[in-house]
Amino acid sequence: MKKAAPALILAAGTLWGIMGIFVRKLGTYGFSSIQIASLRIIFGALIFFAITAVAKRELLKIKVQDVGIFIGMGLISLLLFTICYFTTINMASLSVAAILLYTSPIWVMLMSLVCFREKMTKRKVLAVVMAFVGCVLVSGIGGATQLSFKIIGIGLMSAVGYGLYSIFGTFALRKYSPLTVTTYAFLFGAIGALFVCNPTEIVDIVCRSDEQSFLIMLILLTAFITAVLPYLLYTMGLAAMRASSAAIMASVEPVVATIAGVVVFREAMTAAAFAGILLVIGAIIILNLKPEKKQPDD
Repeated sequence: MKKAAPALILAAGTLWGIMGIFVRKLGTYGFSSIQIASLRIIFGALIFFAITAVAKRELLKIKVQDVGIFIGMGLISLLLFTICYFTTINMASLSVAAILLYTSPIWVMLMSLVCFREKMTKRKVLAVVMAFVGCVLVSGIGGATQLSFKIIGIGLMSAVGYGLYSIFGTFALRKYSPLTVTTYAFLFGAIGALFVCNPTEIVDIVCRSDEQSFLIMLILLTAFITAVLPYLLYTMGLAAMRASSAAIMASVEPVVATIAGVVVFREAMTAAAFAGILLVIGAIIILNLKPEKKQPDD
């Protein structure tokens, strides 16, 4: 698993990177950004629960004292992160939201120093800096957008929420399997999502659609490809890798998103974006120059 961990994290980042393709398609049916995010979590929870119940029902057993970890993963790492991210997009721009979001490896590294006593190595610091600068270049600079403290605050909250998945996940994986962890994270996230997504409006949109069967299939595919599979892969990789390293490697997501935009939507590839891609790839290579041993308490 330790040898496969980097590949699992990169696969997860790749699947998250193509999320925009599904999101844009669902948006054409009239769903809001928050509703699309909620649909991913709610149907992701249903898929996870069904898989776990059929494959290994005993994995659904958790201790009462550990419920707080899963609530944190579901409500903060999944739901709150998504809400803050899309709110930042609406208040500023996609590029600004992406830049603020991809400060997450920095937060994960700092939290890992406190929670897991990870060592701050020069190699890791260099990789974080390269990955962040690369994400900035890939996402594009915010241009003339005026950034208020509110925008910056909400954007940084999305980064912290995103990063906390690695922190909560590391604690949960000490006692439970990756399938158990992801299943309960999505279940609690789905419960929270029901309160913010206006379920009645979602049902109305589906019922009024002339392509009901296709739309339902699209929602299921979106949940499976951009939520269930990547989160499961990421959690499996996290079980054999330090949280800070996993967060840095997941920075491949905006690289894949940029490439998908060029290939699928024929968006222009700027020189800055290309340079950013090289920096992110370089950061990933630096992290894998030598095998990284997992600390006993990690």
